[in-house]
Amino acid sequence: MIDRRLIKHFDWVLLTLVLILGAFGLITIYSAVMAGVLQQKTIFWKQLIWCGVGLVVVTIVFSFHYRMIDRLAYWIYGICNALLIGVLIFGKTIGGSQRWLILGPVSLQPSELAKIAIIIVLAHWYSKSTNPLGLSLSELVVPAILLLIPFVLIVIQPDLGTAMVIALIAASITLYKKIEKKTLIFIIVCFTGAIPIVWSALKPYQKQRILTFIDPERDSLGAGYHIIQSKIAIGSGMITGKGYLQGTQNALSFLPEQHTDFIFSVLAEERGLAGSSLLLVFLLILMIWGLNIAHSCRNLFGVILAVGVTAMIFWQVVINIGMVMGLMPVVGVPLPFISYGGSSMLTNMIGIGLLMNISMRRFMMK
Repeated sequence: MIDRRLIKHFDWVLLTLVLILGAFGLITIYSAVMAGVLQQKTIFWKQLIWCGVGLVVVTIVFSFHYRMIDRLAYWIYGICNALLIGVLIFGKTIGGSQRWLILGPVSLQPSELAKIAIIIVLAHWYSKSTNPLGLSLSELVVPAILLLIPFVLIVIQPDLGTAMVIALIAASITLYKKIEKKTLIFIIVCFTGAIPIVWSALKPYQKQRILTFIDPERDSLGAGYHIIQSKIAIGSGMITGKGYLQGTQNALSFLPEQHTDFIFSVLAEERGLAGSSLLLVFLLILMIWGLNIAHSCRNLFGVILAVGVTAMIFWQVVINIGMVMGLMPVVGVPLPFISYGGSSMLTNMIGIGLLMNISMRRFMMK
């Protein structure tokens, strides 16, 4: 029998926010694929189906107590790493990157699911730690290994953007848990010293993206072309935008991957500052609501889980919008609930399901 308290505490606010963001995404994707000469209505219908599948996933995830996820943390983590290894062996290569597993009619991107896996396994590990002074360097060894395995497997694909998001999620969770001051200083010094090594290990196209980020004009007809066109699209929308399906940068195919990585540019051109700001407000409310769920939870695993999911959404938003505005290098990070992509939608909906699960059971001590 269903506990009446679960029904009473059902998070209608969270569900409403997701439905609004999903509608934002579908409307913008339709414009991105239908405004130009080469119309691709199939993409819109696929995203609509993924939204429906995502809502089913949300329902499944909040249906059982999140303590079960705590007990299965290492299994979930292990299966995700196995999928990442499977990508390197059997994965399909698209655009020079081997990121997808073909499962019948469905293409799955395990690196997206790795975001959820790293949140769960770190929440499990850190919920067992009770050091009030903060984590020492020795206490960070296991979490670092847990992060390093999927991180390396994703970088090899290569998918630097997703690897960056996973590292930032792990860093956010770790900082929330608290680190000793001397340990934090040591880590910062090590990362600073490692910059030349990391730079030398980057592939030529990755170096090109960073140099283009610093100065897009250095190759305005080559690597910097897309960033310049994206900024033109965003700026030309002005306050109220050019109107739905009226964006010229989108219609003339000046924007690269306009239905995925650069979807925000399409929205900004058609809806202007007003429409873009409205979307950002809803995303901000979602993130604040996620932190509120973490604050009200009485179980440490649930708290860290909610913080991790909120961090995942936050960093994806920051990187994607910073990317299309020329404030960050182009690394191929989708905008949550807005960009086209089944694996991305599935991952974010699992995150929403976890938040709803925690919210509905926030009155429970364990």
